[in-house]
Amino acid sequence: MPFDLVIYDCDGTLIDSETVYSEVSLALCHEIGLTSWTLDDYDTQMVGIPLADGFKVIEAALGRPLPADFEGRVEDGVAARLEQELRALPGVHSALERLVGRRCVASSTSLEPLRRNLALAGLIELFDPHVFSASQVARGKPAPDVFLFAAAEMGAEPAHCLVLEDSVPGVQAARAAGMRVAGFTGTARDKAAMRERLLAAGAAIVVDSYADWPGAVASLAA
Repeated sequence: MPFDLVIYDCDGTLIDSETVYSEVSLALCHEIGLTSWTLDDYDTQMVGIPLADGFKVIEAALGRPLPADFEGRVEDGVAARLEQELRALPGVHSALERLVGRRCVASSTSLEPLRRNLALAGLIELFDPHVFSASQVARGKPAPDVFLFAAAEMGAEPAHCLVLEDSVPGVQAARAAGMRVAGFTGTARDKAAMRERLLAAGAAIVVDSYADWPGAVASLAA
């Protein structure tokens, strides 16, 4: 049966902003004394969850509260780079044009920067106004709230929704919402390792690029 709604994560799934967030945030972590963390440490513990939850993880690892200006420095540093570097992932437009049916975005990123990033990447017109954020619900991923909220706003039954996610918390959230979920490794540095992690978290299938996405949707719908 065809899916009634396809829900897309944004960072690392539609746009390659995860890399920028990781590099900017890690540099600031090193500045304030968390020098033991590597990019792999950051990605494993932070990717896929709301930024505010991620800051709690950093504070726990650091052993003290973050500086008051830490979030602002992260957002300013990321925004400056995204203005110059942000692009949609290869093949997004052509893949989505081939897929009939309804779609929306449901992301851990706060709503205002989420919409800004989609606009910078030239993707907002593919989804507007159906862009939803974890900042609109009580709990972020891996809780199912943002996916259930998106489905409710779109008038879709969770069991008839398909989610595309690049992170373990995102896959866990989709599964907790009662939705089918496909994993995406397009921006992962170690695609083989990420594929295994996404499958272990509950992804029904994993795709490496948007060239494979329309075929994967058809296969899952069948």
